[in-house]
Amino acid sequence: MKLSEAKKEFLLGNSNEKIKHIYVCDSETCETVAQRYADAVDCFASLYGENRDVHIFSAPGRTEIGGNHTDHQHGHVLAAAVNLDVIAVVSRNDDYIIRIKSQGYPEDIVDLTDLSVHQEEENCSGAIIRGIANRFIEMGYPVSGFDAYTTSQVLSGSGLSSSAAFEVLVGTVINALFCDGKESAMKIAQIGQYAENVYFGKPSGLMDQAASSIGGFVSMDFENQDAPKAQQVNFDLNSCGYVLCIMDTHAGHENLTPDYAAIPEEMHQVAAYFGKRVLREVPEVAFYSKIPELRKKVGDRPILRAMHFYADDKRAQEEAFALRHGNFEKFKELVRDSGHSSFMFLQNIYSAEHFDEQAVSIALGLIEHFASELPKDALAWRVHGGGFAGTVQAFVPQKYAADFVKSMDGWLGEGSCHLLRIRPVGGIQML
Repeated sequence: MKLSEAKKEFLLGNSNEKIKHIYVCDSETCETVAQRYADAVDCFASLYGENRDVHIFSAPGRTEIGGNHTDHQHGHVLAAAVNLDVIAVVSRNDDYIIRIKSQGYPEDIVDLTDLSVHQEEENCSGAIIRGIANRFIEMGYPVSGFDAYTTSQVLSGSGLSSSAAFEVLVGTVINALFCDGKESAMKIAQIGQYAENVYFGKPSGLMDQAASSIGGFVSMDFENQDAPKAQQVNFDLNSCGYVLCIMDTHAGHENLTPDYAAIPEEMHQVAAYFGKRVLREVPEVAFYSKIPELRKKVGDRPILRAMHFYADDKRAQEEAFALRHGNFEKFKELVRDSGHSSFMFLQNIYSAEHFDEQAVSIALGLIEHFASELPKDALAWRVHGGGFAGTVQAFVPQKYAADFVKSMDGWLGEGSCHLLRIRPVGGIQML
């Protein structure tokens, strides 16, 4: 489709029904989304020329719902795609070079004749592009050059995994242009993880990419890391009168690497006592039968964190079951229990070393205070993601959402609270 035709598709409303479904939005918001796509087409034209045939793609950010720090122990997770995304206008070229210009960032240029790991690209988006292209080529696909312009609503540091959304976007583009769409959403997620681990230099798990690529609520089982199981959970959060709120605590992750690393390390210590690699391989009954000996061997905090793993691993499965059967009250109860477990047992709400900095604790306390003025159990809330800093999560009745945002922004700062929808679709070709 020519650039001019693509722009008309959005401005004339030909894609409105698709937009409403994907972004879970009304007609007014739909027009804003359509204009965003049209503007992206214009930006592409100014960069790469107007007489181009283009394809247009979208990949969403994600939110962790249940299973806090369970994935690295090969456990269960419940996650979901959200209605904030990164979009791309893409056109093939004849140069055997991938060029991607992301709004606000320098252009990435990747020569497909050299797909080795470049140390100087570590922690850069160029490494992600190179790694994804390399993996597809290793799989036997004829990946060639293309030009792309991207723009993102998934802000870096928002806790919604902008990096995973970008990885899924690039994987979805290559899958559509050069693989006839043959690869599954999970495979695209695994390719993104590979690029992040090997080329980007970050030893991440697979949850973020899988949630972004698959879309909707996604129940995951990481027992087999090479072939994880994932299944969409059919549930419409909007239909039960709730919205998801993500709150920025404005606490940075600087100097917290030792805190994050200690969680899997201590869980591994407990597993190692039983001669296993991860807690998933240790029966819960065996763990509890050895508490006295474990306290002498590894200390108390690793044991508490293992307690959290066993409980939250089950909770993630129970949350998925509750949603599948439309039991939202049970789901909210499990979310609250997960939050309490993270605070009491996992202990990832604040750093023990920086105990005077407790932004996440403050945010959770403020949500609890707001909830105390509402009918009992109206809200559900918990830490979001890795913890220690970053964001917290709450499920809020729509009728209280405006007051909730006003209160949280008043306490945490204007623009701290973001109201989101669960997006039913993962990485997708729009046009």
